[in-house]
Amino acid sequence: MNNLVSIRPFIGAKDYNTSKTFYMDLGFDKIELSKNLCLFKMGNLGFYLQDAYVADWVNNTMVFVEVENAKEFYNNLVDLKLTEKYAAVRVEGIKELDWGKECFVHDPSGILWHFGEFRK
Repeated sequence: MNNLVSIRPFIGAKDYNTSKTFYMDLGFDKIELSKNLCLFKMGNLGFYLQDAYVADWVNNTMVFVEVENAKEFYNNLVDLKLTEKYAAVRVEGIKELDWGKECFVHDPSGILWHFGEFRK
């Protein structure tokens, strides 16, 4: 099993075009794979965005991304003014936890992204 290279979850979108724009604003590069599927990449990280919406699935989707510095990442999120551009987007401040700290972003469809820094 040591030949694993990456993991790329599939996530859905309530409004596919809005979600594509959101993820590009967040800093991901978009690769169109088909009419209904895009790969979004940032460095070695990636995920597939589908033009598919099932409320129970999307409303219960969470993605955790490890970041080097949660405070710096949060400040960059605030600077992007995503909540001003996207009515449904929410950005939540840093929470200190026993394992480290994290901030949160709810994407335009309601998917909850955790951006966390592990305690060293």
